[in-house]
Amino acid sequence: MKTINKIVGIVTSISLAGIMSCCSNDLTEKVYSSITQDSYEYTVKDFKSVVSSVYSPLRGVFSHTGFWTANEVTGDAIVSPPTATGWYDGGQYMHFHYHDWNSELANIKEFWDWMYRGALFANYSIELIESGKVPAPSLEAKEQGIMELRAARAFYYWLICDNFGDAPLVITTSDEMPEKSSRKEIFDFIVKELIEVIPYLSEEQGGAMYGRFNKWAAKTLLANVYLNAEVYTGTAHWEDCIVQCNDIINNSPCMLSQNFKDSFRSSGVESSKEIILAVPYDKIIATGNDMHMRSWQAQLKDKFNLEATPWGSGTTMAITQFADTYDEDDSRIDDTWLRGAQYSSNGEILKGIYDNIGEDFIIVKEIPDASYVKEFEGWRMNKFEVAPQTPSSSDTDFPFFRFAEVLMMKAECLLRTGQPGAGALVSQVRERAFRDHPKKIMVTDEQLKANSIYQYGYVEKYHIVDPGNQDPVEFGRLYDELGWEFVWEAHRRRDMIRFGLFTKKSWLSHKPKGDYRSVFPIPEVVLTSNPKLTQNPNYLQK
Repeated sequence: MKTINKIVGIVTSISLAGIMSCCSNDLTEKVYSSITQDSYEYTVKDFKSVVSSVYSPLRGVFSHTGFWTANEVTGDAIVSPPTATGWYDGGQYMHFHYHDWNSELANIKEFWDWMYRGALFANYSIELIESGKVPAPSLEAKEQGIMELRAARAFYYWLICDNFGDAPLVITTSDEMPEKSSRKEIFDFIVKELIEVIPYLSEEQGGAMYGRFNKWAAKTLLANVYLNAEVYTGTAHWEDCIVQCNDIINNSPCMLSQNFKDSFRSSGVESSKEIILAVPYDKIIATGNDMHMRSWQAQLKDKFNLEATPWGSGTTMAITQFADTYDEDDSRIDDTWLRGAQYSSNGEILKGIYDNIGEDFIIVKEIPDASYVKEFEGWRMNKFEVAPQTPSSSDTDFPFFRFAEVLMMKAECLLRTGQPGAGALVSQVRERAFRDHPKKIMVTDEQLKANSIYQYGYVEKYHIVDPGNQDPVEFGRLYDELGWEFVWEAHRRRDMIRFGLFTKKSWLSHKPKGDYRSVFPIPEVVLTSNPKLTQNPNYLQK
């Protein structure tokens, strides 16, 4: 069983009351025990759990109503349309595809809450340790624990900055209602924090540091912040991103795994040299990875010998226009997607039970639009391995940062600054995907500058009927490479914004709704509870 940081209940219970005051007007406190902040006496044994508490909210990353959906289903690679067995769910997934969400959408409040829960857990834990209420095993452990918590807090504020733009920056445990900070102010805070803490963080990869912020995870985070700096502040930091990537490439133990699939196994990933930061899951004690349940049709239970039956005919599938971009010789197709004929574990072809009742189960690439798909339409998830006898939650961890991302970030920055070497870096990532076709491994700098091969346009009944904006995509081939490598990993929205596509292009049933959609609105309930806050521009405020 993988190592899971277990969070003591006292940390969760005594911190939630203060945390949610800035996130919601629901002040109802769940009473977990009679123990209070003032009455509980911490010991050295509590130190590790207090530091670890900051990671507990991360298991919400895969929520099908929150962060993951907001960062993948809003993009041009994945969609979650209604099917014969439902999945409309009040239009929550369609709102993300259409880009017509508003401040009252419950999904947006969900990931606002878990991002702030993580940041404020960090505040609370830092205060407990700094004040001496939680004794540390040593002065060195105390310092390292505080630095790790600050790195994790910077991570949550990066997600807040990326998804919401201007937002409250809360770095104390005060109950005072916070005001908005500008996106630039949050960016500056994140950078300052990371630069200060990185020298003190552990360089150990895996082992006791698996799923935690070590030096290399913090540097990968800082590189991501620099990579997207022009979006956040209007000023590019490409060279700063290169510096962080170079340090990881040249001085860390990180490297590419031999096989693309190795980062997505249900077990054995704790020793991975490619995974830089993971969100650990366990099907019993650390649940939350239910991607297979929502992407797969029910009959796939018999293909994978699952304990639980996937939810109906499933949803969450490839957009045909994205699927069409793959080279058929790219092994990442079948390492990422379920397609073609589907068989039970004993070799018998499965049959349809909904739209295609009694027909051979053959998954096709084509989907008509985002309003409805049949049970065999749309390639389904195959990226995250699902072990036999898996219930509704999988053991498979989520690799938030991988070494492949470091190579690709450096490649992008080299292209954007006119320096050579991007092609060689991308080719390193491609090598394992084209091992059986070595002539296709190498890609040049010039090739990466070419237009994307994605066929953008609005689709009706399987065909593009309105091409929409057809402006060439600068560094479009690199953009395509990012999609093939990182689809399903919650990169797509961020990449699309950085490449200038998110609010400009049409795909499937989506048409542009305005540049302001590059950030989400502050949830209405948060505005109601805190009169100091104002809504993000162009979103209707009551």
